[in-house]
Amino acid sequence: MASCKTPPEQDSPHTAASASESDLLAAPIALTRQLEQIVDKRINILRRIHETGSISEAARLAKVSYKAAWQAIETLGNLAGAPLVEKVVGGSHGGGTQLTPTGRTVLELSERLAQAREEVFAQFASTSLPELVPVGATTLRTSMRNQFPATVTRIVRGAAMVHLTLEIDSENSIKSSLTQESAQLLGIALGSRVLALCKATAIEITRPSAVESKTPVIRGTVVRSARNDKGGEVTIRLAGGTSLVGFSRSGHGLHLGDKAQAVVAPPAVVVALFS
Repeated sequence: MASCKTPPEQDSPHTAASASESDLLAAPIALTRQLEQIVDKRINILRRIHETGSISEAARLAKVSYKAAWQAIETLGNLAGAPLVEKVVGGSHGGGTQLTPTGRTVLELSERLAQAREEVFAQFASTSLPELVPVGATTLRTSMRNQFPATVTRIVRGAAMVHLTLEIDSENSIKSSLTQESAQLLGIALGSRVLALCKATAIEITRPSAVESKTPVIRGTVVRSARNDKGGEVTIRLAGGTSLVGFSRSGHGLHLGDKAQAVVAPPAVVVALFS
């Protein structure tokens, strides 16, 4: 399994050069089906390693940091259940890095799926069908109850973190914090259309407060409220029609049609891109 530690600034293996038994037992097909829903640079980095035999060179060509390239490899390896790269010892160039059998399978499947997807899109584009809904919005499967489209309207880059402001509708925005490496791999930019995701358990819904909060709030109208005495799930509808599910404390007193606000901490918001 891939290490969580950042490797030194040189090409180094996840495991020994020989193909392990876990390579044969990995599930690259299942991994690739997940990857086709995400637009980022991870597969591109894997491809560059295959072409150049170097992680540092792959990072340079993909225009990400060395650390971001390693994060991409580790993420893919964790999903595949086996290492995707291994060190090559010796040779005319003094060694380097190559893909494991699992890595090559993942790369090949990804390229075939990308080609097939483009062919399907081309077929639909030649018809008079209505504009297609982004694939990621209809095929993403996750336990997160809250999933809604948003637009990146502000990016603040710190030393280690990138802070995003995501506009949900004309009246509501949400904030998200992610690492520099994740922002690079996703290719986040101003105007990017993203999918914001958040667990219902990470959202507290209360009556509107006149006091300005340091934590961003989202305002809407209660459309579902249960267990006022003990607290529980409450759903609010935002100005743009999006529904947001969260939890209220006991005695919250929220009823259908009431105005309410949802408090959402930026670290709880996950960002994904449409495929």
